[in-house]
Amino acid sequence: MILDKLTARLESVQEFEKEPVPASRHKSWRSFLGMYAGEHTAGTEFVIGPLFVAHGASAGDLVLGLFAGNLLAVLSWAFLCAPIAVKERITLYYKLEKICGKNLTIGYNLVNALMFCFLAGSMIAVSATAVGIPFDIPLAKLTDWLPGHFSWILIVLGVGSVTTLVATLGYEQVSRFANIASPWMILVFLAAAIAVLPELGVTSIADFWPAAESKIWTGVPLAGQSKFTFWHVMFFAWFCNMAMHIGMADLSIFRYARSWKAGFTSAGGMYVGHYFAWLASGILYAVFLQKSQNSLEFAPGPIAYYAAGITGAFCVIIAGLTTANPTIYRAGLAVQAIIPHSKTWKVTLIVGLATTTAACFPALVMRLLDFVALYGLVLMPMGAIIFIDFYLLPKLGLKSEYAEKAGLKINWAAAGTWVFTLAACLFINFSFGVEIFFLGLPGWFVAVALYLGLSFLFQQSKIEKPGLS
Repeated sequence: MILDKLTARLESVQEFEKEPVPASRHKSWRSFLGMYAGEHTAGTEFVIGPLFVAHGASAGDLVLGLFAGNLLAVLSWAFLCAPIAVKERITLYYKLEKICGKNLTIGYNLVNALMFCFLAGSMIAVSATAVGIPFDIPLAKLTDWLPGHFSWILIVLGVGSVTTLVATLGYEQVSRFANIASPWMILVFLAAAIAVLPELGVTSIADFWPAAESKIWTGVPLAGQSKFTFWHVMFFAWFCNMAMHIGMADLSIFRYARSWKAGFTSAGGMYVGHYFAWLASGILYAVFLQKSQNSLEFAPGPIAYYAAGITGAFCVIIAGLTTANPTIYRAGLAVQAIIPHSKTWKVTLIVGLATTTAACFPALVMRLLDFVALYGLVLMPMGAIIFIDFYLLPKLGLKSEYAEKAGLKINWAAAGTWVFTLAACLFINFSFGVEIFFLGLPGWFVAVALYLGLSFLFQQSKIEKPGLS
């Protein structure tokens, strides 16, 4: 009986995969504020904040770099992604099908879904580090890649099952879960960080900055970790969600917004989560390093448990879920776009199983900074294609959504842009030593130039030879 009711509830979920979201389903800015605050004050923050400490970012570079980078991220959501989303009101995947053709979009969706699965998997792993506290599971190290204990796998499977269930219920439940959880998580982050400050010698406001420079963000990386500067911090803060804003993945989210100005609600995630939560988790990690004499062992759950007890551990669990839920939801939409006649909840269930399997591997957490940068870079060219297709091609006398209008299964202008942009970024990386954190900016301009040039050549050739397709 319970299973029948759940199945009926899932069957009733309507996500408008192939049609614009109707006005009756539009949501106010409050819905997005809660979702972004919840998603970005989440499991990743318990990983990324400590990794800035491990990579030797100085206090000044971190504070200023996070401020600038998060501002650029908010502006990217507000001025690049949200206006197109509320104008079109369709998912990213349907939009790409119109521009790029069905076959190319299938390839993109597979890559996108895989990346989403890995990201959500890392958050399930973060939650599992807290669930595993009573079982005294050995901590993974910053250099670990493989699971070290069978009980770890069992815990990951349990956490992943709960996360997947919430995601299958659709955007309504994902948003509701984040709105309930986010205010409480923010308070736990801050309270835990404040509680451990005396262990770093901070007993007054005046003590904080000297301790921050000498004991937390010292500017000296841990053994085996690269050195981070202001520019690393700023570009990472800007581009860690590149796939969502510049890459346009959040067209699927903001299609529900009443106004494009809802894009500014991303500031709730950037400045509460990616600013204060990264600082707070860095403080927690600094205390852990002080007590462990710079041990390379790393697990967000025990770190939060030490600072705030059961409440801290529970916060890590919920924080992982609030990131993994919308990420699995996005991955489900990506795969559903490939097999449109399937129910979204069924696809999301399969995606959740794949995500949970990936979560068993600690490398997803330990290499999170590099993975997030790579993830944004790989998907970024398609965001540039959407931007140019929407704003510039009609003004230049070229057709937007060309694949749909010309009946093409592959828009070779878009395919060439994606492949050659990534090739150019790879060339810049190998030839000039430019780190992955910085490649997104030149890569975006390369993609813009390529799509404009290739669209002109490709569409002109079709005009001259109309019989070709």
